[in-house]
Amino acid sequence: MILSIFVTTDQSTMGEERKVFTLADVSKHNSAKDCWLVIHNKVYDVTKFLEDHPGGDEVLISSTGKDASNDFDDIGHSTSAYTMMEEYYVGDIDSSTIPSKVDYTPPKQPHYNQDKTSEFVIKILQFLVPLFILGVAVGIRFYTKSTQ
Repeated sequence: MILSIFVTTDQSTMGEERKVFTLADVSKHNSAKDCWLVIHNKVYDVTKFLEDHPGGDEVLISSTGKDASNDFDDIGHSTSAYTMMEEYYVGDIDSSTIPSKVDYTPPKQPHYNQDKTSEFVIKILQFLVPLFILGVAVGIRFYTKSTQ
């Protein structure tokens, strides 16, 4: 007996068919006009909820194309949020298509230039020159006041 890994539908315990999606299928729905999320091995079409989401639509859109369960749990959603999810349920995810380890890519940062001598001198001068001018002004004021 051979079992297929990529199942498109399966039978639930109540006799109704449930759709099973791959992560690649769900990842195609990643815009404000068509937004699907994977939370706890279930797929949700949250397109109609984007405008009403208290955290804004960008939060939901940025969670597409991956398992958003940790993101969802970290926020600490209310029980009413869990109840609302049932309305947006479209099927299950084939858990074998979700990578077990996600590669972390750090944000791009500008290259560090160790030779910043000229920049350092300019910053020091920007600090010292106004102090010098202030000192000269106070000295002139003090000197002219004492000679009168």
